[in-house]
Amino acid sequence: MLIDDLQAVLPGDRIVRDPDVLRSFAHDEAEWAPYAQPAVVVRPRTADEVQATVRQCIEHATPLVTRGAGTGLSGGANAVEGCVVLVLDRMTAIREIDPVERLAVVEPGVVNDDLRAACAAQGLWYPPDPASSPWSTIGGNVATNAGGVCCVKYGVTRDYVLGLQVVTGTGELVRLGRRTAKGVAGYDLAGLMVGSEGTLGVVTEVTVRLRAQRAPERTVAGYFDSTVAAGEAAAAIAAAGVVPSALELVDRHCLAAVDAWKNMGLSADAEVVLLGRSDAPGEAGDREATVMLECFEKAGATWAAQSSDQEEADALFAARRLAYPALERLGPVLTEDVCVPTHLVPEMLARIDLAAKRHDTQVANIAHIGDGNLHPLLITPTGDEDARRRAQAAFDDIVADALALGGTVTGEHGVGLLKRTGLVQELGPGVLELHHAVKKALDPHGILNPGKVLGPHSDE
Repeated sequence: MLIDDLQAVLPGDRIVRDPDVLRSFAHDEAEWAPYAQPAVVVRPRTADEVQATVRQCIEHATPLVTRGAGTGLSGGANAVEGCVVLVLDRMTAIREIDPVERLAVVEPGVVNDDLRAACAAQGLWYPPDPASSPWSTIGGNVATNAGGVCCVKYGVTRDYVLGLQVVTGTGELVRLGRRTAKGVAGYDLAGLMVGSEGTLGVVTEVTVRLRAQRAPERTVAGYFDSTVAAGEAAAAIAAAGVVPSALELVDRHCLAAVDAWKNMGLSADAEVVLLGRSDAPGEAGDREATVMLECFEKAGATWAAQSSDQEEADALFAARRLAYPALERLGPVLTEDVCVPTHLVPEMLARIDLAAKRHDTQVANIAHIGDGNLHPLLITPTGDEDARRRAQAAFDDIVADALALGGTVTGEHGVGLLKRTGLVQELGPGVLELHHAVKKALDPHGILNPGKVLGPHSDE
């Protein structure tokens, strides 16, 4: 029996069988993504314990679903029937921060903000910063190739992963990548693992690239009467050649929800707030802030200004990060994650508005608008099945519109369960077969997070 064999190779406190606890690890934050009750939860503390668990799953032909903090929004960490859920939240060591080589070595359960704080204490900075950074883990960020507020200028998780320690689908513990600043030996297997959502291996250690701490940011805020007008401002900033350190959209539904929850004293006499930041030093930062302000005004901002109150500016960005959990308190929220070319952001925002009207669905909007990554949040009353169907229809239309504009079905949340159909539409049969070939080569027993990303295959 699988559980008996797990107990034989793992310390007793690593194995969880309590049904109530199992239910708490059965799914992530994706609304309406299917899940099942796992057979057992394993919470390892070492790479060797992860390897022992994987080998037992191979031996017993049992699915293995790897989970970090469970903050995902695509169903990528959802349990399948009879599976082992491998929870890496106890692997929390920051093993090394090297200020000379500007790298850090961490276990997958390290929380993003904890790594950032540890780096800051040494004058260093780890840029990837998803909105869930106070809770999400580096392992989960690697699994989904997470982005965040800073990625418009500084890139996503893959841009910072130098090396990985991974347990493969054959039960081997291997090291991928490098520690050096440069290296082109062999295929980029570390890069392949980033964004694979636990379908190709289990990450047990991550070596990340760091940067020097940056200059203080200048913040520009603007109020707009529509998301389309805010999109036009963002497109104008890109056309002007300015790369802001952040450019975020938040609509009034999100701000009101955050204020009702956290009582932050937020108010905005506008449908949409656009928040821009520049971290360029000295006069260059002043020029960038001025250009952003001019672009806001030319796009029809009803009010725009460079903030002189850092506390107020930080509060607005904090509200941006809290938007999703605040809205979730009001009812089920189906979260989109499409990304389109920046010059087509206004058109995509207009299509989102039309999809909401077409399907009579309330949509709140947040966005990493500077790089075209849009997060319309489809809100439904609890228990209203008709509203749920309408929201899912709007969700499908938004995916189709993003693809029609040359975009992608997911900018940073991952495919998981919710975007499998969209992935098929985006990649086409030839490229999908390449994906299936990689999956079969690296997970020959088909145990690693089955059914996610690519869905079932005829060979599985």
